Amino acid sequence: MQTNPTSASGGSLLHYFKWAFIVTILGLALGAFLGWEMTGTVGGMLTIFFICCVLAVLEISLSFDNAIVNANKLKDMTPEWQHRFLTWGIIIAVFGMRIVFPLLIVVVAAKIGPWQAMVMAASQPEEYARIMHDAHIPIAAFGGTFLMMVGLSFFFDHEKDVHWVRWLESKMQKYATIRGIEVAIVLVVVLGFAHFLDPVESEVFFKSAIWGLLTFLLVEVLGGLLDSSQEMVAAGAKGGLGAFLYLEVLDASFSFDGVIGAFALTQNLFVIAIGLGIGAMYVRSMTIMLVEKGTLTQYRYLEHGAFYAIIALSVIMFVQSFVKIPEVVTGLGGAALIGISLWSSIRWNRSAVAAETAGIGGEGHREG
Repeated sequence: MQTNPTSASGGSLLHYFKWAFIVTILGLALGAFLGWEMTGTVGGMLTIFFICCVLAVLEISLSFDNAIVNANKLKDMTPEWQHRFLTWGIIIAVFGMRIVFPLLIVVVAAKIGPWQAMVMAASQPEEYARIMHDAHIPIAAFGGTFLMMVGLSFFFDHEKDVHWVRWLESKMQKYATIRGIEVAIVLVVVLGFAHFLDPVESEVFFKSAIWGLLTFLLVEVLGGLLDSSQEMVAAGAKGGLGAFLYLEVLDASFSFDGVIGAFALTQNLFVIAIGLGIGAMYVRSMTIMLVEKGTLTQYRYLEHGAFYAIIALSVIMFVQSFVKIPEVVTGLGGAALIGISLWSSIRWNRSAVAAETAGIGGEGHREG
């Protein structure tokens, strides 16, 4: 991939976040306007403004690992498909997952039409929020299963040669040749959680988890078929359409907890869309920066931290079928894992430089 000429300098950070800043200004202005229209008071306007800010921070904290995983996939895509994902993909992410997805949940759960769901969101926000809350079990089961498959697939890879937690990851790599081992582990975990729910909830949980598993497998199969048929499609689609579909479903799974958690702050769908949409733009900017700066290559354990965070998020989503876990815990937990992996990467880089300076090169350097 061609690197942006400005990406080497520290001052280029403003370049990457330019559109995120623009969307932030426009979004917060729209949020303040909505606050004034809804309440007619300065206090109400400032409250909605503050909620939009908090929702944006919530989305960024929950989705930082999403940006790393996106960058990991994007670096193998052609520039054309990278551009398509970072333009059309972000439109789907912002408008599809932050607006359409909550509406579809209400459409299915309440068995009403899309327009009725929109009217309910505007005129009956309490009822709308109640329906969203009642749907948390199938959402948690579907999203948690999909994300757990994503995380385990990274570690159960027989070609993986860089290990962060060596004692664990080397064993996972060793058993990666066993066909379907990730599926077996996920099913055991799902059955374990379903066992502790009452019969009705257990059935809903298990069915939704199976759909999450099937979605992951279907996206993998479809992506493989699309990307292996490059001789039948334009050369620019190589490594593109399948990866694009994968990233869209992945983003959807990451968005579940943010969308549901947002209703704890406000029941207004439009305020939620503004706040989470602002956060999604920063995730997009971070993704571009990670790809163009080659950050994943510079910090060898950063991907590992992100995928550990994904597995942790999947477990948290399962646990939320029983108890409410504050989104701040989810966000800080993922950020902590990524922070530790970044610190480990910096330590490894320093020791590698020291070894090379000492004249022994990097050949005998052991991984952390």
